This record gives sequence, C-alpha cells and structure tokens, in this order.
Amino acid sequence: MKIFCIGRNYAEHAEELGNEVPEEPVIFMKPKSALLQAHSPFYYPEFTNELHYECEFVLRISKNGKYIQPKHAPNYYNAYSIGIDFTARDIQNRLKEKGLPWERAKAFDNSAVVGPFTEVKPGEDLKKLEFSLKKNGEQVQKAKVGDMIFQIDNLVSHLSNYFSLNIGDLLFTGTPAGVGECVVGDELEGYLGDQKIFEVEIK
Repeated sequence: MKIFCIGRNYAEHAEELGNEVPEEPVIFMKPKSALLQAHSPFYYPEFTNELHYECEFVLRISKNGKYIQPKHAPNYYNAYSIGIDFTARDIQNRLKEKGLPWERAKAFDNSAVVGPFTEVKPGEDLKKLEFSLKKNGEQVQKAKVGDMIFQIDNLVSHLSNYFSLNIGDLLFTGTPAGVGECVVGDELEGYLGDQKIFEVEIK
C-alpha cells in the first residue's frame, strides 16, 4: 500500500503558509508505517516542538492502473474518508529553507490518520461533499471537495503518469486553510458533513 499526498491544493492554505499557488500538483508520499492503526493512541513525537494538524479528504484506490485519463479516473477509486496529515512544521520549515525533502516532517510513524471509509454511490458528485475538523470542540477547518485547485479525477490521472496505482493505495488530496498547532491533551474530531468520522487525542 502506498500513501500519496497532495500539497497546497487549496489556494487559501497555500497563502496562509506563504507558499505560491502551484501550477501543477505538489506530490509527496508517506510509507505504510505512517498510517495510525484504528483505536491506537497518537503520541506527540519527541523530535518536534511544533506539531500541526492538516485535515484532508482521502480516496481509496480500488483498481490497478497506469496512465489513466481523467474521464476514466472514477473507475479506479471506490471509497472516501477524511484524515489528518500530521506535520512537524518546525522541521518542515528548516528543510524547506535548505531546499531539502520533507519526509522527516511529513512521513514519520503514525503521521497519517484515516477514518472509516464510505463507498462511492453511483452518480455521486464528490465535489459537493463538505468536511471539517474541530479542535477541542471548536471548528478550525472546513471546506468543500470542490474547492480544490486540482480536482480528484485530475489528481488520479496525474499521479498515474508517474506511479502505478494499486488496489488499497490511499490519496490524501490536500488540506484547506485553518491548519494550526496541536499540543498534548488536544482532541481532534473530523467530520464529513454533520457526521463525525474520527476522533484523535494527542497524548
């Protein structure tokens, strides 16, 4: 299983971090070990002093594919959820200043939270779906899937030009504005519409 992630896929998020809005998808990856297992605790990593939450819409790949055209992309995913791309922001900023890769800041163990998946219904328009994140009961992020700079089918197609997509791969599609720091004791809750999908306590 591979975990693909898209950076800077919401214009306001790119701006809040002082990044340029990209002309093509920004791709990075997390290893399988980054996936926080269901019902497992999340412990604040010892190597960072600035841990940030980033709530994202997540797709599950259902069919092996390569060089997929956007119009055929819906045949290659069958379920969606939301998750968190935890980021060691202090480490990421230092790496970015040196022009170095982000893996230490983004791909560490348990840095990817994913809630239970919902099957895509026939004819369902995923662009209309809303997702949000609450921290300690206060909403901090909210967006529609349709607000993305690069939409789902184009992302699947773009990825497949560089990587073979395999059954069970996950695609984190980018985070909207409102990312911020979390500390030990914080409770994070992810929602699809009004339905709570996951909750994570920082220990």
